[in-house]
Amino acid sequence: MTPPPPVALDYSIETCTIGRAMEILGERWTVVVLREIFNGIRRFDDMRRRTGIPRQVLTNRLASLVGHGLLRREPYREPGARLRHEYRLTGKGFDLYPVLIAVAEWGNRHLAEPEGPPLLFAHRGCEARVRVEVRCEHGHQPIPPREVAARPGPGARRRPEAWPPGDSPY
Repeated sequence: MTPPPPVALDYSIETCTIGRAMEILGERWTVVVLREIFNGIRRFDDMRRRTGIPRQVLTNRLASLVGHGLLRREPYREPGARLRHEYRLTGKGFDLYPVLIAVAEWGNRHLAEPEGPPLLFAHRGCEARVRVEVRCEHGHQPIPPREVAARPGPGARRRPEAWPPGDSPY
């Protein structure tokens, strides 16, 4: 017997927030720039020197992150130098920290060198390791990935071809 098709096939991806997020974050250098800023590297020349990102690419990535409201520009001036800007996370940008930690955990688990991961995250208050885990609103934790199911949310839109005849919302 053939299993029924996944329910997700009935819904449009037009309003998919994962797709929208990846339009902002999906380019490799964007995540590298965020990593640097989360690590306290906020000035253009420091980022460029540390990462090797081509000048124009870094300029474009920073402008995009500012334009999307993840970073803000803060002016500074070294003695005898022209006015420059450093980049600071906004609240929207700080909300990405768990995502970056989750990516690092996955990389540490599957891609680290034999001697171990190059970067760990610690709680400033007690120096204990920080990790990301999935939990439900009822407090069950941690929840293994196979125990998580995607469900249509209030913004989900059914695809017109998925509507039964005569059941169109129009």
